[in-house]
Amino acid sequence: MTNILEAIVNIAQNPIYTIRSLYSGRNRVNNIGEALETFVKDAFVNSIQTEDELEKMRRYSEEFSWLGNQNHPPDIMIKGGDAIEVKKTQSANSDLALNSSYPKSTVQSISKLITQSCRTCEDWTEKDLIYCVGHTTDDSIKSLWMVYGNIYAASHETYQIIKQKITEGINEIPNVELAETNELGRVNRVDPLGITNLRIRGMWQIQNPRRVFNYLHTPSSSIFELVAIIPTSKYESFPSESKTKLETLGNVNLTTENVQVKDPNNPANLIDAKLIVFRLKE
Repeated sequence: MTNILEAIVNIAQNPIYTIRSLYSGRNRVNNIGEALETFVKDAFVNSIQTEDELEKMRRYSEEFSWLGNQNHPPDIMIKGGDAIEVKKTQSANSDLALNSSYPKSTVQSISKLITQSCRTCEDWTEKDLIYCVGHTTDDSIKSLWMVYGNIYAASHETYQIIKQKITEGINEIPNVELAETNELGRVNRVDPLGITNLRIRGMWQIQNPRRVFNYLHTPSSSIFELVAIIPTSKYESFPSESKTKLETLGNVNLTTENVQVKDPNNPANLIDAKLIVFRLKE
């Protein structure tokens, strides 16, 4: 089973940053967003350099139980392992647009935002979530941050309470016809003819991890930089083979540091974590 440590090692050993040109020919990738998601998938299954499409498909099938679509998170689920959400920004510090999906500390099978196929793709109830945030140009990836949701976002209840309060407020509006919906609300037949409906959707955003964790790391001038922040308890749970592979890599451009991060549910508490940085220098 693959994991984030395997992905870090694979990226460090295959430091390719011109990802659009890497994939545009052999994978029919049309834009940098598709190239970024393919790069992340390849990093986790060690197929960055693989040109044989059937071999790549086989590796995906072996390691992943779910490969989602744009409208239904998560983007990727590892069999028996973590879930992965890939986000792209073309401004280094811009907020991440999550649209109708609030920030997630974990992914839960009971979520109304996931599809039935995702819910039943394997036997699972909750998965740790890795946010993979790539800062890209039109052709290349300049940085990739890999951050676990439980040190980035607050608990589900924090966001669900806000959503519930807004929905309850909408329901208190007199003389409107409300419809059941997974969105914040839907009001039907708002005009005398009964031909107009109002959909009320949430548009969630979260600060870029570059800004959230700026007390831990200052971005460098390298042509590509990978930054991973992993709770120490999670790091210790990985197979010894994966930890040994990372710790004995012997790459001078890769560093690992013990740090502490703010607890998203109570910033007065600090959580032990590993800060792993790989820099590709010119």
